Amino acid sequence: MARYPAWLALPIGIVTIYCTNVFNSAVYAGINDTGEKGAKIYCYMRQSGNEHEVSWNAAYEVIKRQANSLFKTSPKHGAVMIIETVVEEPENYEGCGSYLGDLFQNPELIKEEIVKEKIEMPTKTNAAERYNY
Repeated sequence: MARYPAWLALPIGIVTIYCTNVFNSAVYAGINDTGEKGAKIYCYMRQSGNEHEVSWNAAYEVIKRQANSLFKTSPKHGAVMIIETVVEEPENYEGCGSYLGDLFQNPELIKEEIVKEKIEMPTKTNAAERYNY
């Protein structure tokens, strides 16, 4: 196994730190811009009378596709980005605060509750009634 001279460790460390900082700034460079775009789209569409789901899908597509990241932005993180943007700049998003709660509704849970209400649960029967042919 080859051994490297000790003096080589310092330049390698400096280059590693520099590259890490450049990489991190490249990854996070567009997050605020992306959050702002998502917030503008979501708020504009909601204030124009669109439902949450349509507005959210449009905003999330922009967030997913324009984020400068190696990884896909999760829906939960996209919602947080929109909320952070609206809360940090409420004067730019007047009237949008009332829509922010919709970003954290879980549509699957809502659908399950509606389905449970419509389905009538069978009554309990004893074993003799169940197998009476």
